[in-house]
Amino acid sequence: MPTQRRAGPTTRSARRAELPPLTRPFKETLYARIKRDGAFRAALLAEAAQLLLADDLLIGKALLRDYINATMGFEALGDAVGIPAKSLMRMLSKTGNPQANNLFAVLAYLQEADGVSLKVHAR
Repeated sequence: MPTQRRAGPTTRSARRAELPPLTRPFKETLYARIKRDGAFRAALLAEAAQLLLADDLLIGKALLRDYINATMGFEALGDAVGIPAKSLMRMLSKTGNPQANNLFAVLAYLQEADGVSLKVHAR
């Protein structure tokens, strides 16, 4: 008995192209939540600072980039802290090596701008 063939596109990529996207891109969803949810925004900033202090610079810088992109942007932050936006972007890139004074200036301004006060506790 012959097998029945499906009508329509036969390649996987052609079939996939027909399907609507199931979700919004992750960054878009994340940025929307950061903008609308103050508690989430504060927790994200606290987590970024905690990771930086725990020497997990890669993830800590990534969280700070997301926080900055979703809130004020690098241009406004650069104007506020007196560091060029491109330097801030480089500093928080995957290969960036931020100086402590610049990193803490950014963290201090982000806390002030969002009305959050982060505290360090010894364990």
